[in-house]
Amino acid sequence: MSDRSRARTLAVAIAVVAALLVAQGLFTRHRAFAALQASSAEAAVLAVTTTRPSTGEGKALQLPGTLQPQNEANLYARSQGYVKRLHADIGQRVKAGQVLAEIDTPELDEQLRQARADEANGKAAEELARATATRWQALFDQKLVSRQAMEEKQADARAKRATLDSQGANVARLTQLQGFRRLVAPFEGTVTARNADLGQLVTAAGATNSMGGVAPLFRIASTGALRIYVQIPQTQAPRVKPGMMARLTVPERPDRDYVAKVVRSAGAIDPATRSLRVELAVEDPKGELLTGAFAHVGFSMDGSGGLPRLPVAALIFRGKGAQVAVLGTDGKAQLKPIKIGRDYGTEFEVAAGVGPGDEVVLNPPDSLLDGQALRRVAAQPAVATTARP
Repeated sequence: MSDRSRARTLAVAIAVVAALLVAQGLFTRHRAFAALQASSAEAAVLAVTTTRPSTGEGKALQLPGTLQPQNEANLYARSQGYVKRLHADIGQRVKAGQVLAEIDTPELDEQLRQARADEANGKAAEELARATATRWQALFDQKLVSRQAMEEKQADARAKRATLDSQGANVARLTQLQGFRRLVAPFEGTVTARNADLGQLVTAAGATNSMGGVAPLFRIASTGALRIYVQIPQTQAPRVKPGMMARLTVPERPDRDYVAKVVRSAGAIDPATRSLRVELAVEDPKGELLTGAFAHVGFSMDGSGGLPRLPVAALIFRGKGAQVAVLGTDGKAQLKPIKIGRDYGTEFEVAAGVGPGDEVVLNPPDSLLDGQALRRVAAQPAVATTARP
C-alpha cells in the first residue's frame, strides 16, 4: 500500500472515531436531560400518606375530673377569743356534734354581763313607768290630771318596754355567741385541715396566721360516697343522662376500676366551653379514694349505625366548609365536602361525603388543589426513644 492510501485510511478512521465520540456525547446529554425531566416530573407530584375510613360499634369517652366529698365545710369561730382546748386534729374521724375546740372569750363574757345588767336596769325602769302610767290613768279617770299628762306617762311606759325588749334581744344575741365557744362538727367526716393552735387568737373571720391572714379553724370532709364533676362535650351531651353508669380510674391505682353513676347535670351548655357540666356519685366503702385526687371518667358510647370514622388529621377547613382529599384511581386529588357526625377527640364520624372504600389523604397541605397529581407513600413508623437518666 502506498503512502497516499495509508494517509487516506488514517483520515477516514479518525473521522469515524470523531463521529462516534460526538454521537456518544449527544446520547449522554440526551439521557441526562431525560432523567432530569423524569425527576422533575416526579418531584412535581405531591407525596402523601393515605388511610381508609374505619367503622366501630362504640368508643369510650374519657374525661378528667377531681374527686370531691359529698359534704365539705370550713369551720370558723363566731366570736373573738383564744383557743383554750383542742379535741381534734388532722386526719381524725369525727361524728356530728362532736366538740372540736373550745375558745376562751373574756371580752364576750364581759359584754354579756354588762348586757344583763342593762337588761335588769331596763326592767326596773319599765316596771316603774308601767306603774306610773297606771296611776295616772286612775287620776285621769277622776279628772284630776289632764289627758296630755296621762298620755305622756303611757308613752313613756311603752318606750321603756321597747328599750327592755331591745336589751333582752342583745342579751340573747350575746348568749348565742357565747354558745359558739364550743366548735362542733356539723356532720360525720374526717378533719382534713386544722389551722388553730392553743392560745392562738381567733376572730369571727377565722384564725390569724403568721402572715397576717385568716384561715378557717378546721376543714371537715365527709367520708364514704364521693362525687366528681366532668364537662361533657356538646356533641355527646344528649347521650349522657342521669342514671348512666361510668368507669372511674385514678393514676395511683391503675389496676382498679370504680363505678360512678350520673346523678344530675346542669341541663344547659356552657357557652364558654361548649360543654355540659355533669355530677357523678362514686361509692368508696373501703375509703381507698382520696378527696382532691385527679381521676378519669370513662363513658361507654354506643355505635352510630356503622358510620365511617376518620382521623382529625384528614380534615380540610376552607371557605366551602369541612372537606377531605380523596386519592382517585387516576392518581389525582378529589376534594369532597363532608358532614361531620360525632366527635371523639382524635377521630370523628363522617355522616356523609366519603365511603369505607375511599382513600383519604392524611395531613393534606393548605395548597392542595382539586385534580392535583398525588403519589402515595408509606407512612413512616414512629421511632422509639429511650429516656436518659
